[in-house]
Amino acid sequence: MQHRNPYRWWNIAAVIAVIAVNAMATLLPLNGKTTGELSDQYPVLITPAGYAFSIWSLIYLLLIGFAIYQARPRASRLPTVSQIGPWFLLSSLFNMAWIFAWHYEYVTASVFIMLALLITLIVLYTRVVTATSKPTTGERFLVQLPFRIYLGWICVATIVNISVALYKAGWNGFGLSEVTWTIILLIFGTLLVFVMGTRYADPYFMLVFVWAYVAIAYKQQDYSAVSTTALISAVLILIYAIGIALRKVRALKLR
Repeated sequence: MQHRNPYRWWNIAAVIAVIAVNAMATLLPLNGKTTGELSDQYPVLITPAGYAFSIWSLIYLLLIGFAIYQARPRASRLPTVSQIGPWFLLSSLFNMAWIFAWHYEYVTASVFIMLALLITLIVLYTRVVTATSKPTTGERFLVQLPFRIYLGWICVATIVNISVALYKAGWNGFGLSEVTWTIILLIFGTLLVFVMGTRYADPYFMLVFVWAYVAIAYKQQDYSAVSTTALISAVLILIYAIGIALRKVRALKLR
């Protein structure tokens, strides 16, 4: 039964490698600039306040928990773990590749790497979230939750990354102002959240956007239209997420 998860040791190595590369990017830093310093070079209005990026600490903590949990021999029999396959390893490779592309300022390349990371996480998400209708507590918090949060943040990061690449390329936005495009992106992100929340009944994914949108509203206070749109969107998403969470709690009680 253990052979159902042949990647378990590779997954542990992948988590260690990802954390090491990200730590190196901050502590060295790679190419002489931190990730935040590079972000400040591209003042796109969709970028959240710096504190928002602390969510990576939570993501990496959850991934450590996932790596340990999935390596247990008995975990190989669990439907969520058996669905991981090589996808987590691939996502980790793309995560590290993005760090190098970003720090060495290959911004366009970083977009394609980010999209590849996004695709692998979508595959992981759909596999682990739909693997079973009755996950164990361990599966719920150490397999499903990490990828709910991870995918949510990478969705936000992808939007920011594409915006940065367009900014660097000098795109004129088809004549629309940067404020207008930022509002369009915020609305697009909100619609995406509602679609995902409805399809997968996932308040955790939605709360990541609440976190990001509040940080955008905070950072972009000089642009009232952007800040107000981000804040209103965050409130609407939060209300919907709470509603989904309450329905799930009621459903569990009825079982």
